[in-house]
Amino acid sequence: MAELVAAQLRRKIVRGELAGGEALPAETTLMEEFSVSRPTLREAFRVLESEALISIRRGARGGARVQVPRGEVAARYAGLVLEHRGTTLQDLYEARHLIEAPCAGLLARCATDDDIARLNEAVRDAERLIDDPPAFIRAHMQFHALVVDLSGNETMRVLNGMVRHIIDQANWSHVDLDAGSPENLVANRKGFRAHVRLVELVSARQPEDAEELWRFHLQEAGKYLLNNKSMTTVLDLLG
Repeated sequence: MAELVAAQLRRKIVRGELAGGEALPAETTLMEEFSVSRPTLREAFRVLESEALISIRRGARGGARVQVPRGEVAARYAGLVLEHRGTTLQDLYEARHLIEAPCAGLLARCATDDDIARLNEAVRDAERLIDDPPAFIRAHMQFHALVVDLSGNETMRVLNGMVRHIIDQANWSHVDLDAGSPENLVANRKGFRAHVRLVELVSARQPEDAEELWRFHLQEAGKYLLNNKSMTTVLDLLG
């Protein structure tokens, strides 16, 4: 019964019938609605809490509140699966290439004027940070995420978010240590030029050229990152 109750509440959350941050009805109301006992209802709550679909606050002002599904939750579990399978950062970057390059082509096909304005704004923001390597690298990565986000493909957005979350978790310590090195400064400026060129190709509606440019850009970034030995070692997300 707890699983059945959890399934019905889960369906309402996923379909937006219960909004993020909204408090679930009182336990007595739900017990009456589903014709279940308090222990059964609380077991259903534990199921949903384990899936990060609700949060439980104890105490007089406590209760259950809805949490919308988040890619980070799936990414954490996927990261554990990948680590268990002996996956390397190199493997993850290859997956990122397969996701991002086609998305650059999709973006060039479907971009609106607002999308192009957002890309130009992101480029300007990064340019202002060019002399602050740690901040620039984060702006650089946000631009990559924006390319996928604006491509119009929700599945790619979710997959890319998962891959980026795992890469960030595993690799930011190296990125911060390397920020500002001569090699890093050269790579940053090359990458920035590629970003500027991509916006030009998207604005000109040239999807094949945009995809080719982005694939080459990702390959060049991969070569730079592969100079770090940690790229070829197994993920360590647990510390």
